Amino acid sequence: MAEARMEAEAVMFGLFNPTPSLASMIINHYRMREDVKSFNLGGMGCSAGLIAIDLAKDMLQANPSSYAVVLSTENITLNWYFGNDRSMLLSNCIFRMGGAAALLSNKRSDTGRAKYRLLHTVRTHKGATDECFNCGGHRGAATMFEHFCVHAGCRAELEEVQRSLSLQDTDMEPSKCALHRFGNTSSSSLWYELAYAEDKGRVQRGHHVWQIGFGSGFKCNSAVWRALRDVPALSSSSTGAAAP
Repeated sequence: MAEARMEAEAVMFGLFNPTPSLASMIINHYRMREDVKSFNLGGMGCSAGLIAIDLAKDMLQANPSSYAVVLSTENITLNWYFGNDRSMLLSNCIFRMGGAAALLSNKRSDTGRAKYRLLHTVRTHKGATDECFNCGGHRGAATMFEHFCVHAGCRAELEEVQRSLSLQDTDMEPSKCALHRFGNTSSSSLWYELAYAEDKGRVQRGHHVWQIGFGSGFKCNSAVWRALRDVPALSSSSTGAAAP
């Protein structure tokens, strides 16, 4: 990270949208270079994480031998409901503070220590229609991927995705356990789920990971990764949780 602090193109985002931006706060804290390219993606909802990954991918393609840091966070302070209407209290119960970061590189020297290779990203936005329909998936996905990280928005959402994609309970375990233990941490939930699979020692070289994020607007975004090496299980898991 010491080298990345000097060379990284910072991609920051979140529902929390202060001024100076969260990106500026990070750059100031880590004393990054003056020519660092920073982006603060606010108001993108729970799908912002994969939007940032897609943006980082484009930036790395245009800038060889570079780093990109993607920081995903949720801050519910400004959206907390202080009233007494019970129907409005759901968001207070399900949303939680959370955050995760990923370091991306296109340097050949990092090939040996990288965990994953980003293979593909897909962004779908239904904002042109007054009524946004659910983004459908392809049945048979369970035969194409070993791991699924579906945004842990709520139980009903996860169950509908499982039904639509004909996934097994084991496929949905990382998402359901992340929701059970941490609540809805917005766009950072995808990284909690991947960490869960890693902590359990389930990620092996050659495995494919499908991350699926949903956000307001309505947006549905996907990223596909291939594991470049086995990820050993942790003896003391920080993200593991018994399946609810």
